[in-house]
Amino acid sequence: MKACRVHILRAGSCRHPQAMTRAGAPWSSVDFPALVALIIHPQAGPILFDTGYDPAFFTATQPFPERLYRWTTPVDFQPGDAIADQLPRFGVQPEEVSAVIISHFHGDHVSGLHRFSKAAIHCARAGAQQLTQGTRLSRVRKGLLSTLAPADLAERAHWFEDRPRLALPADLKPFESGADLLGDGSLIAVPLPGHCPGHWGLLVRQADDQLRFLIGDAAWSSGAVRDDAPPPRLTTGLLGDTAACRQTLHDLHTLWRRNPEIAVTPSHCSEIAVETGDA
Repeated sequence: MKACRVHILRAGSCRHPQAMTRAGAPWSSVDFPALVALIIHPQAGPILFDTGYDPAFFTATQPFPERLYRWTTPVDFQPGDAIADQLPRFGVQPEEVSAVIISHFHGDHVSGLHRFSKAAIHCARAGAQQLTQGTRLSRVRKGLLSTLAPADLAERAHWFEDRPRLALPADLKPFESGADLLGDGSLIAVPLPGHCPGHWGLLVRQADDQLRFLIGDAAWSSGAVRDDAPPPRLTTGLLGDTAACRQTLHDLHTLWRRNPEIAVTPSHCSEIAVETGDA
């Protein structure tokens, strides 16, 4: 795998009861950062994994029933938090981002997508299909805000399901294969089913030679991966598939136990949020 520079950035946060993200946790509400990875590929240039919150989130959740999303997960978003506004301090302008890789289409992962109108979009067809299924209320209940998807998504999309499959090294078991996004083995999308339809993670080799596994919402914290502690059925049943979610988390836990030097990175982990991004 080609090495890439990886920076972990925080694009806002929301508050949510801990008990909804990990069985047995207290019901007190805590902040869950919305983390984004800026990946500097040696040939393809700047690439994003997810986009976090953005002012577009508040526009999308102004009407009812979309406003329910904002009420149930109150968002803390300050001027300058948008990922597009943070890129210049890394020497990157938004129009220079060559691609955005979407773990899944929940609002806290795609709100900033509109800022990158020239970028290719790597995502799951199964996830994009959810944006037009059911009623507005049923989509909001599943964390989907259809207006955040660009109108030209289908034209710009490179579907994970259609990319060449690449066998993973034995030290990544129980994960056996992934989608080679750029054709050079540098960015490997890995299906992580359960959280919602079309939920995928990303393997990337960092410049320091450490392997980072960006896992989206397959877990809400690094502690949940270490302890193999899934969310309660109330959460997983509402958003996705409980059995698949628990199996995916168990597989991540197994990987971490066998290979703890891999940087397993959930998208809402407060431990990860303290990183400077200079990996």
